[in-house]
Amino acid sequence: MKKSSLFVITLLGVVVLGLFAISIFAVLNNRSGSGGFGFGDRIALLPVEGVINAEMAQQVNRYLKQYGEDERIKAVILRIDSPGGAVAPSQEIYREVKRLKDEHKKKIIVSMGSVAASGGYYIACPADVIFANPSSITGSIGVISEWTNFKELLEWAKLKSVTFKTGEFKDTGSPTRELTENDRKYFQALIEEMYGQFVNAVFEGRKGKGTPGYELKDEAKVKLLADGRVFTGATGKLNGLVDELGNLEDTIRYTAKLLGIKGEPQLIQPPKEREGVTLLDLLLGRSKINGLLSGSLPQAVDELGGQVKFKYQWK
Repeated sequence: MKKSSLFVITLLGVVVLGLFAISIFAVLNNRSGSGGFGFGDRIALLPVEGVINAEMAQQVNRYLKQYGEDERIKAVILRIDSPGGAVAPSQEIYREVKRLKDEHKKKIIVSMGSVAASGGYYIACPADVIFANPSSITGSIGVISEWTNFKELLEWAKLKSVTFKTGEFKDTGSPTRELTENDRKYFQALIEEMYGQFVNAVFEGRKGKGTPGYELKDEAKVKLLADGRVFTGATGKLNGLVDELGNLEDTIRYTAKLLGIKGEPQLIQPPKEREGVTLLDLLLGRSKINGLLSGSLPQAVDELGGQVKFKYQWK
C-alpha cells in the first residue's frame, strides 16, 4: 500500500474517532436536554404550557427530577403559560418543584407568559422569585367542579336510569339525577378542603411578600385575594403574588446574575417533540390521529356529564 493511501486512511480514521468522541462528549455533557458545550453552572429552562393534567404532570416531573440530580444545574426557570387544570396533577408538580428547591437546593425562578392562573399559579408558589409581564393573567385562586345533568333529557327520551348503590353518596354527582341538599353539602366540603390546601400553598410560598401595606402576613390576607378572580401581573406584584415585572429574557438575565454567571448563560431545555407522524407511530398508537379516532368521543362524553372532576383552573 502506498504511503499516501495509508496517510489518507489514517487521517480519515482520526477524523471519525474525533467525531465519535465529540458525539459522546455532547451526550455526556447534555444528559438533561438540549444545550451547548462547556462546563460550569447551568440554568434549566422548563416550559409548562397548556391545561395541567396527569400526562403533563408526569412529563414535567420527569424533567424536574433529572434537573435535581444534575449537579451542574444550579437553577431552574419554569416558563408557565397555563390556566391550570386538575387538582391532583397540579399538586404533583407543586410537590416536585418544592422538592427541587428544598432537597436539591436549586434556585427556582418563574417566568409567567400570557397566563399563569389557578393551578398555573399553584405550581409557581414555591419559587424563589416570580416574574410576570405587566399584563400576564395570574391569580384565580380557587376550586371549580362542574358537569352536565342529563335527567330531563332522559325523561324527554322516555329513558330511565336504574342505580343500585351501597351508601347515600355513592352516586353523588350522577348526571342522571338531581343533587340532594346533602349531596351539595358533601361536595362543598370537598371543595372547601381543596381550597384550603391552595390557600395554604400560596401563604407558605408567598408569606411576607407584597408592597408595604399589602404584605401577605397571614392566610386571612391570602383569602382576600382568593375568591377566584384573576389579576394582571402588575396588580399581582402590588398584592404580593408576583415579585418582578419582566419577560423571559429579563428572567434569564436575573437568574444568571443571581448565580454569578458572566456572559451568556448555558440554557438546558427539554428536547423539542418530533413533528409529523410515522408509520411506527400509527402502528403503536402514539399519534394524535389515533387519539382522535379512539379517544376523543369517550373523553368528550366524560367531560360533558361523566365523572366529577375538581379543578384548579381558570375558566
